[in-house]
Amino acid sequence: ALAGYDARDPFALDEAVDFLGALDRPIKGMRIAYSPNFDVFPVEPEVAETVRKAVEALREAGATVSDVKLGIKRSHMELADLWCKIIMPLNVASIAGMKAAGYDLIGKHRDDLPPEYLYWYDRYKDMTAAEFYEAQAVRTEIYDAVQSAFAQHDILISPTLGCLPVVNAKNGNTLGPDTVAGEKVNRLIGWCLTFPMNFSGNPAASIPAGLAKGMPVGMQIIGKRYADTDVLAVSAAFERLRPWRQTYDICRRRKLS
Repeated sequence: ALAGYDARDPFALDEAVDFLGALDRPIKGMRIAYSPNFDVFPVEPEVAETVRKAVEALREAGATVSDVKLGIKRSHMELADLWCKIIMPLNVASIAGMKAAGYDLIGKHRDDLPPEYLYWYDRYKDMTAAEFYEAQAVRTEIYDAVQSAFAQHDILISPTLGCLPVVNAKNGNTLGPDTVAGEKVNRLIGWCLTFPMNFSGNPAASIPAGLAKGMPVGMQIIGKRYADTDVLAVSAAFERLRPWRQTYDICRRRKLS
């Protein structure tokens, strides 16, 4: 990770931020909002229960915790498709640049690329300006919904995934489950609750919330825009309350297949 101002980056902020100092900052009085599913994502019961218990633990550090609705109207399928649609112009440009440099990925190495990637590449390699701005309008809807949670709260928390971890595919193309909590999802990213933050630009961290059925469950901690130190403060506070270092022993004991 990189931090700090660089004049060559149009998005860099010219201000000093004490990230390390945030780790020791108390969170007493912080207002924490919990959304178990961002209104629309299916979440397995054991995941929801584990994250709920983790969020409630923050009361021990003096934070207030309350449930929140974001008011998202789009389905999780629409949101997953939107992310794929918005990310493709960057990918199309990158592939064109590589081709100009002598590396024709699509022309000479198409069979080496994941079919899911090729589906979205083929679908939007000729995206129109109208399609692009239509997608940005929906992105604004999600942005507004996320920011609404911070009108009365300092932190927004959700599960990281809607399900327990999936097995890595031997061919390198790991996908999620077909369904989560009995509901069909986009196997590419529809089981993840992290990608909506790509729409909003809010700082976020995923930390261990605990175990369910012996498997790790993640908790996503989201802050107001530019309030990265709030995210770090809450993450560190939770680690002090519920240390997770010992869970790494599970990995050490497990044989690789």
